[in-house]
Amino acid sequence: MAKAKVSKKLQQAIDSLVINDVYLKSAQAECEDDFDPKSADSLEVLSVQQMHIVLKSEVIQVDGDGQLVRIHIRLGARWVSQQEEDEEPDIKALIEGQFIAEYLVTDSIEQEAIDEYALKNASYHVWPYWREFLSSQCERLRLPRVVLPTVQFSKQPDPIGL
Repeated sequence: MAKAKVSKKLQQAIDSLVINDVYLKSAQAECEDDFDPKSADSLEVLSVQQMHIVLKSEVIQVDGDGQLVRIHIRLGARWVSQQEEDEEPDIKALIEGQFIAEYLVTDSIEQEAIDEYALKNASYHVWPYWREFLSSQCERLRLPRVVLPTVQFSKQPDPIGL
């Protein structure tokens, strides 16, 4: 199996960015008023939909001549009941979080390299935090446990703000 080739810009970002922090910026976790997961007979007919969006990246000046790169990533899961194909999903519960992956900049880097890194690498740093957050929120809301793989990423839609 051929190994995926890393572009020059992505390699520049890998060489220039060092993970400094990963943290939760905002969160939402709720069940709809008409849905009680402890007494719901229909939990098995609910399907889980997932969301993963890299929202934006930003370069922050810090004291002296240092810089940080912050990459904002939004992740979510929602439990929906089956609907006809042309109907909006009936959302029974959702858990969402916006995380920030923060990197120290060790060498000059182009914005294009940061953008490529944001889309292709930053989620690897956030994913363990999302897995833990989702698992703990499922337990607190008494939702069925969702076991996420160690890493699972789909192709990113056109980013907003990158």
